[in-house]
Amino acid sequence: MEKSTSLQLSTKFRFQWEEAQQCHVLLYPEGMIQLNPSAGEILKRCQQPTTIGAVLENLQQSFPDAEGLADDVMSFFREVQQEGWLTFTSSTDQERP
Repeated sequence: MEKSTSLQLSTKFRFQWEEAQQCHVLLYPEGMIQLNPSAGEILKRCQQPTTIGAVLENLQQSFPDAEGLADDVMSFFREVQQEGWLTFTSSTDQERP
């Protein structure tokens, strides 16, 4: 995964604030995933097509004192890629005919 990798929320999920749970959640046909505040902040920035670099830059601007932010976000992206929450497209994939 590189900073130029494009990503967005998978069409299988809907991200929203759930008032009853007092947290962001991912809804899917079989249920709901409650997100911790960090996951909510990251996924909030992935609603429209974006890049890993843009998400990292935005988070670093919003949380300038957060140490290890980039490493934590990249670890999160690797985990959610396995779960299928986000779709990722590398720049090399975009260049293929």
